[in-house]
Amino acid sequence: MRFFCLGCLGFTTTVFADPDPSQYQQFIPKHWKIIETVRGDLNRDGKEDIVLVIEENDPKNILSNDGLGSPELNTNPRTLLVLFKTTHGYQLISTNPYLPSENDAESPCLADPLEEGNIKISKGILKINLNHWLSCGSWYVTNNTFSFRYQDLGFKLIGFDQMSFHRASGEESTLSINFSTGKLKKITGENEFEETEQPIKTQWQTLRHHYNLKLEQINFKEPPEFK
Repeated sequence: MRFFCLGCLGFTTTVFADPDPSQYQQFIPKHWKIIETVRGDLNRDGKEDIVLVIEENDPKNILSNDGLGSPELNTNPRTLLVLFKTTHGYQLISTNPYLPSENDAESPCLADPLEEGNIKISKGILKINLNHWLSCGSWYVTNNTFSFRYQDLGFKLIGFDQMSFHRASGEESTLSINFSTGKLKKITGENEFEETEQPIKTQWQTLRHHYNLKLEQINFKEPPEFK
């Protein structure tokens, strides 16, 4: 898996006194817009924190497509912002500029991997789900879910779950990794189309590498490889 330095978009960690939602705009660079807002308590202080997905609004990043897929491809970059609510307002805690764009010029049949509702906050855990579905070129559908917990002054990757499905054969497989224990679980043999129950194979493995990754280090544009 590749890792990258935090992108520079002119962000600051300034705390604003007014907690009104209009203050979200203070964290948004010029010519960018908010496309999703998720609320929940991420640091267990009883206050409602905010996760924003922002997208550049540049017409030059709207590309014409004469082949398969959408006739227009929105390749405007996206960034994830995590803001904690404090007694003095909102504070920018973490950013990740490596979210996939709505469309991909190299894979025009790929649907938007980050649909609305794919980012959630549950019991203090930040979950980011990416859905890889192509209208041409592949029968496979893959869902990757990354789980982060705020600890040691950062959002640490604590879990990764993957579900793969073949739309023609109905074959399914799942993968689940617990980075706290270093254990990996694989389940194969399931089939969505079979009327009778299929023999399921479950494998447990220990990761060969120790991962201590934070939200800023993850490149969500590339398929992850954990070993």
